[in-house]
Amino acid sequence: MSASGQARPPKKDRREDARETARLMRAEQVKRDKRRRLFLRGGIGIGLLAVVAIVAVVIVNNVTAKAAPGPANMASDGILLGSDGTTVSAATTAALEADADPIATDQSALSDTANIVMYVDYLCPICGDFESTNGEQITGWVTAGNATVEIHPISILDRLSSGTEYATRAANAAACVANYDPNNFLDFNAAMFADQPAENTTGRTDAELTSLAQGAGVTSSNVASCIADQTYSDWVDASTQRALDGPIPNSNIDAVEGTPTVLVNGVKYSGSNSDAASFEAFVTEQMIAAGTAE
Repeated sequence: MSASGQARPPKKDRREDARETARLMRAEQVKRDKRRRLFLRGGIGIGLLAVVAIVAVVIVNNVTAKAAPGPANMASDGILLGSDGTTVSAATTAALEADADPIATDQSALSDTANIVMYVDYLCPICGDFESTNGEQITGWVTAGNATVEIHPISILDRLSSGTEYATRAANAAACVANYDPNNFLDFNAAMFADQPAENTTGRTDAELTSLAQGAGVTSSNVASCIADQTYSDWVDASTQRALDGPIPNSNIDAVEGTPTVLVNGVKYSGSNSDAASFEAFVTEQMIAAGTAE
């Protein structure tokens, strides 16, 4: 009899129960180790600068907007940022001619990382929620070399900027930074959401956008005139239309239906935009599915 007065199970059964408990504990530990390896392995690096010229010949079709020359470093309509484990830098690509089709990033060259792709509108409050919730941890993953992030600034909310077309002007400002000072793009992106105007306001002026860029570390003297001249506004229109029409390369979706649209290793994130743990779990799930977190 046990101390509680109840009969104890036979010794054989007790041994089997102990083995099963140990097995379950080992399985749970394996899961925890996978998560820890993904987010604590520092200095792995992705050799981004060595693979920046590697792109797949995957053409984005069905372009209905007028042709417009694009910024440098956004051949895919987005800017790809990664790290050697210490310093974040952008993949450099030539500016596309007005009649050229975008070229999708070859993610097979980035097989040891979580590849995060984001379509954002700088006036979108839900995009702001996602950035304030997840921006710091994404930056941490990218800096450590555990992830890349490819940011596609698009414009779908001009109608909510009191006639100033702020969404387009903001995306144009992002293109200017990508063209002239790409390695500071991630900080600029964070600054844009940290100082995000509310919908149904005039948004920020061009001078204020320039000031935000400078505050994010952008030093090129060409950025101010690029913002003021709206150099890439036609490209913003064209790239936005491409995102809305599709196809979306390297993904399980046909087209962008709203912002933010966030993909991890090609799979759309459908969880809460204000729950960092939910997004981290999703990234981990995609890494395990790809076999990179084992």
